[in-house]
Amino acid sequence: MRLCYQVATPDVKVDESVTAYQGPLEKSLRELSKLGYQGVEFMTLNPSELNWNEVKELLEKYHLKAVLVCTGEIFGQLKLSYTHKEEAIRKEAIRRTKEIMDFASYLGADINIGRIRGQYCKELTREETETYAVEAFKEISRYGEEKKVRIALETVTIMQTNFINTLAEGLDMVKRVDMKNFQLMLDVFHLNLEEKNLYEAIRTYSPHNIHVHLADNNRRYPGHCGLDFDKIIGTFKECGYEGNFSTEIFQIPSQEKAAKGAIEHLKPILKKYYA
Repeated sequence: MRLCYQVATPDVKVDESVTAYQGPLEKSLRELSKLGYQGVEFMTLNPSELNWNEVKELLEKYHLKAVLVCTGEIFGQLKLSYTHKEEAIRKEAIRRTKEIMDFASYLGADINIGRIRGQYCKELTREETETYAVEAFKEISRYGEEKKVRIALETVTIMQTNFINTLAEGLDMVKRVDMKNFQLMLDVFHLNLEEKNLYEAIRTYSPHNIHVHLADNNRRYPGHCGLDFDKIIGTFKECGYEGNFSTEIFQIPSQEKAAKGAIEHLKPILKKYYA
């Protein structure tokens, strides 16, 4: 188990909406390591623009492990998705995902699928949207098998997409794809909004979970607002989860204060359950 922080690589446009530590990569890794984080979850857009060997060397220098690479900004900044009405856009979304998977494989990390899956729209039937999604998920899963990369499907609140909002919908998609390396990830911010009972959702779907995102119920750093992280992390431990926890939070009031606030709140709780 590692406590990780999301880090944007330099190819990602700096923006207030980005839920990751931003700036020169070495500075980000140095500062997070100094705070006590044990790993990172990279947010990247064009990994071909990065020096992969340098990234690996920096991780080793600051004793950090890259556990996951996000695909979110492929949709967030480029508006590409697997279920777009235009075939060329669907193919480009898959191509870019494979490029990110190459990077993840080099680092020994997994990837997640969030907003890049797209959404239901008036130009396509629900059946067409789901068919495109299943086809894309199977294609990247087969590619992931070759690269030894797992894919974590993230259920996302209706406020961001109208497609695969609940864990029941997510598990249905996992079963339709039917690939061992295509599983769920549990983001407590989204679960708190979409599931009837956060803790029962964790218990029910933990057998299919390979990664966890942590954020308070206002999407700020854990401990900032109302979620009970002692009970949340205790429930994951009760279910036998031994994987990684990563923050995905707004960098408010600043990334330095958000990173410090998160680890100060989470470290004693993780020590209690994962000592």
